[in-house]
Amino acid sequence: MELAKRVQALTPSSTLAITAKAKALKKQGFDVIGLGAGEPDFNTPAFILDAAAKAMEEGKTKYTPSGGLPELKQAIIEKFNRDQGLTYEEDEIIVTTGAKYALFNLFQVLLNPGDEVIVPAPYWVSYPEQIKLAEGTPVIVQAKEENEFKLTREQVEQSITNRTKAIIINSPSNPTGMMYTEDELKAIGEVCLKHNILIISDEIYEKLIYGDGEHVSIAQLSDELKEQTVIINGVSKSHSMTGWRIGYAAGPKKMIQAMTNLASHSTSNPTSIAQYAALAAYTASEKEVEKMKAAFQERLEKLYAWITEIPGISCVKPKGAFYLFPNVKEAAAKCGYSSVDDWVKALLEEELVALVPGSGFGSEDNVRLSYATSLDQLEEAAKRIKRFVEKHS
Repeated sequence: MELAKRVQALTPSSTLAITAKAKALKKQGFDVIGLGAGEPDFNTPAFILDAAAKAMEEGKTKYTPSGGLPELKQAIIEKFNRDQGLTYEEDEIIVTTGAKYALFNLFQVLLNPGDEVIVPAPYWVSYPEQIKLAEGTPVIVQAKEENEFKLTREQVEQSITNRTKAIIINSPSNPTGMMYTEDELKAIGEVCLKHNILIISDEIYEKLIYGDGEHVSIAQLSDELKEQTVIINGVSKSHSMTGWRIGYAAGPKKMIQAMTNLASHSTSNPTSIAQYAALAAYTASEKEVEKMKAAFQERLEKLYAWITEIPGISCVKPKGAFYLFPNVKEAAAKCGYSSVDDWVKALLEEELVALVPGSGFGSEDNVRLSYATSLDQLEEAAKRIKRFVEKHS
């Protein structure tokens, strides 16, 4: 039996081999340090756990509307107003089974065969694959490291064709941790308005920003841009709720209605209990979020210092999320490896440190290091990487 062409077109994850190898070594009893985690290492705050338990005790375990609980939608609306000064109506919000499904759903209702979506590289690994599953064409545009991995207005303009339907903006970014400024967003927004291109603004890391920077949503810059933007967000990263699978999208009523219709025939509603947990997350103070953010900031500062002192490794300092995306091409060459992927594999085999190769994110000279683990583990990992580079140089 032949599989569907849409599935055959998917690109296998370049991280699968390294992940499988790391798991096999751990199972054999080796002290592997994995820096691949894409989720906070903190438990979900207790008040959210209590809200979920209360919902179960009160029998709130039944179907909800496919687009999400009205009271959760209202909490999301209030969050947008409080954080970005944005005003949405209930029919402009859909609650989804994770932010990943919000994106998948959006591409399904937006794209026809051959429609193009501009995807800045480095990119989150699922963007191109989800576009292909919707029979669209991902147009990968390389954002330069010297520009902090951010697209310029000129690059966007040059990438537009008569098939361009949308562009993805991920700020703060996975994998780079970079963040667009208000002026940079305005410049890109002007191009999108000029060519009637939908902006897909992935803002899942908006609460994890360090230093003096502030999150700016492109939708808040003008009424015209708000009407041209679908915001994707969720509670996974901000409240350490990755396994609860609650995301959402906010955008034009017509788009959200189509997404809701699709959800009604695919996932139905997100888990009722998880929705009540998310409601608690958005109606309480952000004290727990701030504690987690402070821990991440301390780890960032220390890991950045440890990694950038290693010969042959350079790194643009991230402003958000919980990843470093250092350029290790020179270090790999010093060690006698022509590809970073081979260097990563050898590092795991010899020093038992598992990194994610940048090739999976569209950037072959880099690796992604997650600092969503303890400072002790991060320090030990940095020591092992340094030892490996110095030994083989």
